[in-house]
Amino acid sequence: MPLKIASWNINSVRLRIDLVSRLLDEERPDVICLQETKCLEGQFPLSAFNARGYTNAAMTCQKGYHGVAILSRQPFAEIDRYRFGGKEDARHIAVVFGEGPAKGITLHNFYVPAGGDIPDPDLNPKFAHKLAYLDEMRSWTAAKPGAQTILVGDLNVAPLPDDVWSHKQMLGVVSHTPAETDRLLAIQERGGWVDAVRKNKPEPERVYTWWSYRSPNWELSDRGRRLDHVWVTGDLDATVGETSILKGARSWERPSDHVPLIANFDL
Repeated sequence: MPLKIASWNINSVRLRIDLVSRLLDEERPDVICLQETKCLEGQFPLSAFNARGYTNAAMTCQKGYHGVAILSRQPFAEIDRYRFGGKEDARHIAVVFGEGPAKGITLHNFYVPAGGDIPDPDLNPKFAHKLAYLDEMRSWTAAKPGAQTILVGDLNVAPLPDDVWSHKQMLGVVSHTPAETDRLLAIQERGGWVDAVRKNKPEPERVYTWWSYRSPNWELSDRGRRLDHVWVTGDLDATVGETSILKGARSWERPSDHVPLIANFDL
């Protein structure tokens, strides 16, 4: 049975609900995971999802900041939320599917802190918070059972040399410093996670999901980073199908700086 999951840092779901609606109409995923929704639960534009059959919603919200949500055609048997890094930020939501082809599968949706601009935890509290968050994720993933689990989201780290436009020039830039990449790869190793995107697009192929707003001609310069990820536990490795990055969405009107990531599974 097929399962199609979309993951997208939308950078305000209310501001960009028309873009989300377009994605749902064109791609018709079974599940969509959003990051940086930036609104309280009562402000979430659920009607646009309900009208398209996404009648099951799980979210954790924070006024004006962060926020993650899972919208699904398939019902949930469980919903859970975790707080990492010593703060009450709305950065994680998890569900266990109760029916359909995904029954029994756990899905985690993360928005890892960006970390600010200065890659020094002594000078930059935001970077210190990011490192603490990743450290706690490593402990969490080592303790969690590894059965039939999918992890998606904006992890805000481009871990591999070909996940950035220039490995050498990016080593001192937040999102690709060794302090971050070593931690993210340690999380992946400790949890036995399989990188679904790199399973289909192995290095040295360059893969990006984010292009800065600061670049006036982002497409020509193509200085991207792979900040968005889909991981699966080893028991789902054989189910991973096509993964696609919808780069064209970066040119949509008033776009997010991230683009949707689509993962297909054959269950």
